[in-house]
Amino acid sequence: MMRVLVLHSDVPRDAPADELDTLITAQAIAEALEERGHRAHLAPFVFDPEAIRGLISEHRADAVFNMVEAIFRQGELASVVPTLLEKLNVPFTGCRAAPMALAGDKPLAKRLLRLRGLPTPDWDQPPFAALADDRRYIVKSATEDASLGLDDGAVVMGREAARARADGCRETYGGRWFAEAYIEGREFNVSVLEENGAPRVLPIPEMCFHNWREGRPKVVGYAAKWEEESSESLNTVRHFISEEDEPALCRQLTELSEAAWRLFGLRGFARVDFRVDEAGNATILELNPNSCLEPGAGLAAAAAVAGMSYADLIEHILRAA
Repeated sequence: MMRVLVLHSDVPRDAPADELDTLITAQAIAEALEERGHRAHLAPFVFDPEAIRGLISEHRADAVFNMVEAIFRQGELASVVPTLLEKLNVPFTGCRAAPMALAGDKPLAKRLLRLRGLPTPDWDQPPFAALADDRRYIVKSATEDASLGLDDGAVVMGREAARARADGCRETYGGRWFAEAYIEGREFNVSVLEENGAPRVLPIPEMCFHNWREGRPKVVGYAAKWEEESSESLNTVRHFISEEDEPALCRQLTELSEAAWRLFGLRGFARVDFRVDEAGNATILELNPNSCLEPGAGLAAAAAVAGMSYADLIEHILRAA
């Protein structure tokens, strides 16, 4: 039996769905830990080292289950939490601070991937001098997850359209934005667990776009992730591919996921997102070292296919810490 402090983002009850998901997930994790015989206590993160030290002491926590995905609603500040927990000498789940910060800065992460020889789509940041006028791009937040600002309008043609989209997103959401070459093809979200200090790639799901009108960009946008009754959500379906049917593709995705894990020095659990073009070439879109652990999300689904219950998954992540 361990005493575990489940530390989560300080989310108001009237927050949007992507932020409320943190509270739902934290509660599910606490229940899973209790199911496995541990004592779990939930607490919101506060930006005060002495207050966190006090929480750990109050609950006599043997470990912290880190579910802080944002501070002051800013995802790029999440790496502050492992920095603080390292200073307090308490075991915690998931990634250390430096890899989390590196992976969380998507253009920087892509630069590191490219330097290591790992495939990632071409990209550029404002003023977008390297973009072509006759190529499609997808405009993304440089630092935020949860598909912030991603919808059909995020896919644009050429430099000027990318610049206009990035300017509009910066005005609406703030922060930095960049443009990445849009890869027409299949999308895969590969979940990875730490096992005996090494990455273990779980069964691989493809995100399939059903009833998608011709020419519409195939993007798992904000609506698909967080608006459960939307057509985007209902028609974006997870389907696990078979290693027997597609051995070369499974091997390619596995090897690239393991290489990315090792390059960034990830720990605990993570997700690596891919696009695969018509020729079967996989490219890494981004890494998420603090991927969603909600019971219905991709990592839990992949673990289930691998024969792990949700409680098994949470226990595994705790033990890795």
